Amino acid sequence: MTLHLPNPDGTLRAYEPRSEPMTVSGGSAFTSRTVFSAAHVVADPFADTTPDGPAAVDWDATLAFRRHLWSHGLGVAEAMDTAQRGMGLDWPTAAELIRRSAAEAKHAGGRIACGVGTDQLTATATTTLAEVRTAYEEQLAVVEESGAQAILMASRALAATAQGPDDYLDVYGHLLRQATEPVILHWLGPMFDPALEGYWGSSDLDAATDTFLEVIAAHPDKVDGIKVSLLDARREVDLRRRLPQGVRCYTGDDFNYPELIAGDDQGFSHALLGIFDPLGPLAAEAVRVLDTGNVDGFRELLDPTVELSRHLFQTPTRYYKTGVVFLAWLSGHQSHFTMVGGLQSARSLPHFARAYELADGLGLFPDPKLAQERMRNLLSLYGVNQ
Repeated sequence: MTLHLPNPDGTLRAYEPRSEPMTVSGGSAFTSRTVFSAAHVVADPFADTTPDGPAAVDWDATLAFRRHLWSHGLGVAEAMDTAQRGMGLDWPTAAELIRRSAAEAKHAGGRIACGVGTDQLTATATTTLAEVRTAYEEQLAVVEESGAQAILMASRALAATAQGPDDYLDVYGHLLRQATEPVILHWLGPMFDPALEGYWGSSDLDAATDTFLEVIAAHPDKVDGIKVSLLDARREVDLRRRLPQGVRCYTGDDFNYPELIAGDDQGFSHALLGIFDPLGPLAAEAVRVLDTGNVDGFRELLDPTVELSRHLFQTPTRYYKTGVVFLAWLSGHQSHFTMVGGLQSARSLPHFARAYELADGLGLFPDPKLAQERMRNLLSLYGVNQ
């Protein structure tokens, strides 16, 4: 049945939804790449909350989605930007999320790594580096006690407090020395969070990269890998070629991930991506093809998904979570399109319409008829009669 989807200029276009989903096989663990999906949280739609109040999470649906990702062989990167850290998900709820998901991972036999940040601390003019370290330490303890791998995320408080590169070297050096197991270092660019402008002590990315590499070089035994989210493929390739032996590069580039994961004759990137939340089964199928050495087959599966990813991550990039949750709702992974902090309002109806069209064209919806009906209901809610 035809859907009439809105264009940005206010006109409507006719779209014929597909009737069958893409068929993917599932199965064995990956052998050539380590792949994490940064997973979203499912809000409790019946909680009496406000955008600036404590988060309310539907734990059953949230954990079910993690089991979905594990069932396809993907690792889960928990309590990251995709889960709305710093954009609705407060630290007490994030700590509970980490504990619950880590326990679920043990039961399901799934791989999990969890975000360690400082979002329980709001930086002021009097905030000290010692307070930033203490906030990091509190979160690191929660993750390590849960049995999950730690991902040291970029800190708004550190960005606001640090006076230069030496302060980053001091804070990260302190954390890496006390970490019990190798961690993943996360460099999140200001397109994802404007408060992180000038991270590593400089807005000059070359200088920032040098400081980042200095942190790693001083503690290579404590760094499993780095996650780079700068949306700059050339810079990521240059950076991964400068990493110490044994330190992995996990691409966080949601614009250029197929080429970065495929790699070149000098190396490749593993993956820790928000776009692998909606792409989970298809992404897993592509990586299994890559495991056989079939790079062309991998690219044939994954390259067509880039248009959807670039659409979801378009400026302002930090609102990509809205599109991710929207597609989870259309896919039947949750019963509603409600987000922590009311973030479902962060994108426009034409944006949702295009996301639906692109995802449907890829065959991402397990039940295309359900997705079509839910899209029809959303259009009706916005006043678009079919």
